[in-house]
Amino acid sequence: MIKARSGEYWVIRFQDGERLPEGLLGLGLKGAAILCGVGMLRDLVFGYWDGKRYVEEPVKEPVELLSLAGNIGEADGEAVVHAHVVAGMQGGKAIGGHLLQATVHNTAELVLLQLSGIRLARKPDPSGLLGLYPEER
Repeated sequence: MIKARSGEYWVIRFQDGERLPEGLLGLGLKGAAILCGVGMLRDLVFGYWDGKRYVEEPVKEPVELLSLAGNIGEADGEAVVHAHVVAGMQGGKAIGGHLLQATVHNTAELVLLQLSGIRLARKPDPSGLLGLYPEER
């Protein structure tokens, strides 16, 4: 991982073989917006919420990371990544959903905004989902 920070902004280059979302958790952030992400992934597993659980959709072959957006919050004191991914397949087909896991293929470039004055708390809401409850610090 190669990273640079300017004020609240982080620019990160994940290198071949590094894992997502684990690499984001390793940054030690508990309040950040994932503004954008591009690059390539392999061994991608994305999920679709069917109302009760994530239905996993594995994609083994390398894909173009067209968009990665979401946030890094916290639940029970631990960092939690909630991110959605759109990936381009060979032939121009796009797929996407909730990022469950992936390996960087060649490179992945992300821009984050650290939210130092806001806590992104994740708590179960009345429906049982782990909802986002932003709070001023």
